[in-house]
Amino acid sequence: MSGGRLPSSFDHDPEFFDENWWQIVTRRLREEPLIPLGCGLTFWAFYGATRAVRIGDSNRAQIMFRRRLYAQSFTLIAAVAGSVYFKTDRTRRKEYNVKIANQKAQEKRDAWIRELEARDQDDKDWKAKMDALAGMKKPSADLKVTAAVAEKATPMKEEDAVD
Repeated sequence: MSGGRLPSSFDHDPEFFDENWWQIVTRRLREEPLIPLGCGLTFWAFYGATRAVRIGDSNRAQIMFRRRLYAQSFTLIAAVAGSVYFKTDRTRRKEYNVKIANQKAQEKRDAWIRELEARDQDDKDWKAKMDALAGMKKPSADLKVTAAVAEKATPMKEEDAVD
């Protein structure tokens, strides 16, 4: 069997892959649950050290500062290990995001081309309509005859008016 990903019924569903910020945060927390744990432990140790300093218990403050150091080290190690472990998933996610961006850009280009083609067709239709109307206004043989009759009729009216 190949090492590729198995086909899914969600492959052609864009809503399945489009994530909002909350979905991204929850996905990242599921991918690397040790980092928030390490941050929580660091906060707890720092808070304990602050309380010990306020009370004046220097031994407890030293212990809590050491715990803070261990918690920060744990968080750093978890981040590096998670980065190595999820490297392939992140590269696939980036490739997918690039593919989606290219697909959306192509759809925009196609829509723009369709719009330009529709406008071009409208212009051609309008021009054909105007040419047809201009063709109707051109004097035909019948119109030439009526124009000639009108010219002859006009002098007669002038002669009749003089008499």
